Amino acid sequence: MGSVKALMGKKLGMTRVFSEDGRSLPVTVLEVGPCVVLQKKTLEKEGYNALQIGFEKRPLKRFNKPMRGHIEKAGADTGFRYIREVPVDNPEDFTLGQELSLQDVELGQLVDIVGITKGKGYAGTVKRHGFSRGPMGHGSKHHRAVGSTGMSAYPSKVIKGKKMPGRMGGKRETVKNSLIIDVRPGENLLLVRGGVIGAVNQMVLIHFK
Repeated sequence: MGSVKALMGKKLGMTRVFSEDGRSLPVTVLEVGPCVVLQKKTLEKEGYNALQIGFEKRPLKRFNKPMRGHIEKAGADTGFRYIREVPVDNPEDFTLGQELSLQDVELGQLVDIVGITKGKGYAGTVKRHGFSRGPMGHGSKHHRAVGSTGMSAYPSKVIKGKKMPGRMGGKRETVKNSLIIDVRPGENLLLVRGGVIGAVNQMVLIHFK
């Protein structure tokens, strides 16, 4: 049976565990899988090897006919809230409708976790980029303002990429090399050291190394 290089999961929150030498370790608890194989993509047909997998069951009646037909063709009897593609070496090692879980994951393994950061709305430069504020005296008239942003007569414009106020958070980012502290396949739980981006109950993609 082949091994998959990535699985979908859900961030449940943070807690702490104690190591064998008594150290308190902060960990993030992830509910990973089970993910169901919905489609196999091969190098000959699509140009790359991958699996299309579904995670978090949803009633089939919520989906339109094309999607229902696609899911039923894989032998699944339920829909899925999240459907993503993950790379594999050989798609033929898997079967449609197969459930993928944490059975082959080992302690001490490193993983990259992809998620969406918490959205914080429109923010100024002090909050968004850590700018210093101006004097807070009443006569200052410059407390949390951006300050000068333009150029002189040449090139007479604001340079692209200048740190400015704007939308903060809500971006796809990756936490690299998170250490697996504990694996509980029976409960579909994965404990990784440290924090993971995103809000509680948000979907994350775990890439195994």
